[in-house]
Amino acid sequence: MILYLFGLVALLLLYRWYRERERIGYKADKYVYITGCDSGFGNLLSRHLDKQGFLVIAACFSEKGEEELRKVSSERLTTTILDVSLWAVVNNAGISLPTAPCDWLTLEDYKSLLNVNLNGVIGVTLSVLPLIKKARGRVVNVSSIAGRIGMSGGPYCVSKHGVEAFNDSLRRNMIPFGVKVLCIEPGSFRTTLFGVDSFARSLNELWNRLPEETKEEYGSSYINQVITGFQKFDHMLDSDLMKVVSCMEHAISAVHPRTRYSPGWDAKLIWLPLSYMPTFISDHLLLKLNIKPQKSVI
Repeated sequence: MILYLFGLVALLLLYRWYRERERIGYKADKYVYITGCDSGFGNLLSRHLDKQGFLVIAACFSEKGEEELRKVSSERLTTTILDVSLWAVVNNAGISLPTAPCDWLTLEDYKSLLNVNLNGVIGVTLSVLPLIKKARGRVVNVSSIAGRIGMSGGPYCVSKHGVEAFNDSLRRNMIPFGVKVLCIEPGSFRTTLFGVDSFARSLNELWNRLPEETKEEYGSSYINQVITGFQKFDHMLDSDLMKVVSCMEHAISAVHPRTRYSPGWDAKLIWLPLSYMPTFISDHLLLKLNIKPQKSVI
């Protein structure tokens, strides 16, 4: 019985591999709008798609980012949105800080991050959705494995859970129009999104504004322990960004793209399985990883 089960799984995986190999045809008339192209996934994806022949519209935060991207791209790439039949939009732009225990933060801390990571995704999508519908194209939303399971405090996980919800509702709404809505849920990769120095600086700023009562609850050594733990975590980050970019490219160009992609070994082997476990198990395991406050009662 077990052999039959393994055989069935192998056949299903082989069928999926064969089905997902097929790519769309002529790319030279297909515009792809990508946000967050100054660095990281967005920058690498825009250059990758440009080489493949797509007409890339790259949105950067700064003029410097635009200039540097133009230098390494063909004349097909532009940084201005056009009134065209848009094949795909890739909502990649995002920020990660502040990240800290929830009781260290204010509502304004949440608003500033949600405006970029969630409201920005919704705003960009709605602004180009009529163009996507004309082409029966694609919406690719870059979430995170943190959108599946809340691994840390603060608004980052909240924003990514919101992206997942928006992605699911939009996908179902767009099916009748022939528009595919796909979600990328990367694991832990080394990008400018999470840097040790910027994380430590942000955490220290948050600590300095805390009331004395909260500082006493966590203890004077708490912040140094968290930063040390993050430094160790940083050494484990995957530096091969093409694992994510390849998923993005597949979502854009495959005839039969996946509904969700989870690039990264940690996403597949740790975080996804953990997200499906009963809550009391996932809570227990995640608490084992976290630094405990000095006045913890557990």
